[in-house]
Amino acid sequence: MIKTSVFVATSLDGFIAREDGRIDWLDAAQGMVPDGEDCGYQDFMATVDGLVMGRNTFEQVLSFPQWPYGELPVVVLSHQAIALPAAISKTVTVTAESPADLLARLAAAGRQHLYVDGGKTIQSFLATNLINEIIITVIPILIGTGKPLFGALPQDVQLAHVRSRCYDFGFVQHHYRVLNCSLNATNQSPI
Repeated sequence: MIKTSVFVATSLDGFIAREDGRIDWLDAAQGMVPDGEDCGYQDFMATVDGLVMGRNTFEQVLSFPQWPYGELPVVVLSHQAIALPAAISKTVTVTAESPADLLARLAAAGRQHLYVDGGKTIQSFLATNLINEIIITVIPILIGTGKPLFGALPQDVQLAHVRSRCYDFGFVQHHYRVLNCSLNATNQSPI
């Protein structure tokens, strides 16, 4: 039994980054957030025991001043070799496995709740019905073009609204359960 969750921020027009991968608009939006508010991120992170991300997201995270995931096991999906910095080489692995094969391996290793991050990674997991829930925080900005959170899908993805929360500083967070997730037979409950 394994649960997969997306926890992501988008512009109002559905982008997670600019065309060149920059998230300057998101960094600027953080200035609107009061001290001590994280829109539920720490509570969410306390529920996960692993993180799966794509290479582009991994490279973006490496540009941060410090590694934000501590000792949390992270799997980077990439068809190219990646040189891991020594400081994170004990907690980060790289694989070219399919989403289904990766989840089977991680479930067999005892993982119970995975955070899935990165646009292409989220899209590939959704396309194969392997996301249980989606939590999207919408930032009040239109950036016009960029990397979309969602792409083409082989079938509709049916969602059930769990809750929405409006923050006084303009962010709106939506939480959905994915109804046609093939993992739902083993895990029906949201966070």
